[in-house]
Amino acid sequence: MTLSLTSPIKNGVRVCGGPLSTHIASYRAKLEDQGYTPGMVLHYLRLFAKFDLWLLRRKRHLWRVNEKDADGFLKRLRARHPAIYPGSRSAIRLLFKLLRDVGVVSPQRELIASTPVQRLANEYRVFLQKKRGLDRATIYNYSRHIDRFLAERFGSARINLRTLGVSDIATFVRRHAPRHGRGLAAQMVTGLRSFFRFAQFRGLIRSDLAALVPAVPSWEMSGPPKHLPTGAVQRVLTACERSTVRGKRDYAILLLLARLGLRAGEIVALQLDDINWANAELAVRSKKGDGWARFPLPSDVGRALARYLMVRPPSPCRNVFVRGYAPYTPFVASGPVSVLVRKAIERAGVKSVRTGAHVFRHSLATEMLRRGASLVEIGSVLRHRDPDSTAIYAKVDLGALRELALPWPGGAR
Repeated sequence: MTLSLTSPIKNGVRVCGGPLSTHIASYRAKLEDQGYTPGMVLHYLRLFAKFDLWLLRRKRHLWRVNEKDADGFLKRLRARHPAIYPGSRSAIRLLFKLLRDVGVVSPQRELIASTPVQRLANEYRVFLQKKRGLDRATIYNYSRHIDRFLAERFGSARINLRTLGVSDIATFVRRHAPRHGRGLAAQMVTGLRSFFRFAQFRGLIRSDLAALVPAVPSWEMSGPPKHLPTGAVQRVLTACERSTVRGKRDYAILLLLARLGLRAGEIVALQLDDINWANAELAVRSKKGDGWARFPLPSDVGRALARYLMVRPPSPCRNVFVRGYAPYTPFVASGPVSVLVRKAIERAGVKSVRTGAHVFRHSLATEMLRRGASLVEIGSVLRHRDPDSTAIYAKVDLGALRELALPWPGGAR
């Protein structure tokens, strides 16, 4: 697929006068506003020109062009040039947003639930968002198991949850739990319980089916929490490269995890307006939907945030942390935070069983305990709703546990 050598040049790219050609300047401005480098802008404009020619040859009216056309174009393009256009789907997605904003392409149709299973699952998602206030990642993690459960039990037929019994639920759990690790299996049963509480709230069932969901064995309380060795947290922070924009961002994130014990999801949700510079305070939105918490902003954390924000890429979003490459949008889930933590731990040469973001939270609690903080104080800092969540740290304080130990019958021999 090549452009005619007689095609006029616009914005540094040969165009063929197809249905998209009048929007090339706006598309280029959009790319530049979102922080794409000049090389990537030119790269995407060439893709734009090829798509324009593809539409012209097929005599497609712009109003009727949609993502299905783009998929066909990309499939043919990649078949001929498999490695030439990385990021092409993102480029096309941005183009359609621009075209819809100016009203030259028909609005995107939302997927309509066509079966009772899909409709009920969608209602459950709305319930989690509107009533429970859960974030997008948690809603996805719960609802994907519900999609599977309902599809396997009812298919495309009418749903009657009152016909469900112990065997239906137990069979589903036994079938799928062994295929996954303990964490994903626990997530599945938690999602099932959540769904059955929603169904009872909606009046779709009378009995408490949530109580019938079997538990997944947990060994979290059988040993001390996995934390970084003494001094390892500082080694990880020291090894963090701070001369680049991404390095300054990662260092600020690591400090928030290490000094304040924030969850990865709370890092993702942190907004510019949550930082109160005048009073040295930080407002944290709980990932678990239980409100806000205010923290004093330590001086080293404040300096790290300020140094990052001074070089933070321009972005229309209000999230403190954005991706390290264009378009500079927020993290959509907590996964990237855990990835950068793992890389930071590996770079520091620290050996740890756990390398996710939560290991800093455990390390903070363990250090607080060693310095004499009570479990109540630790639970307050970590914002635990259940005291049992904090009780696990008692196993770290072996000296205090020895004082509680009962003497051996008959005395020492």
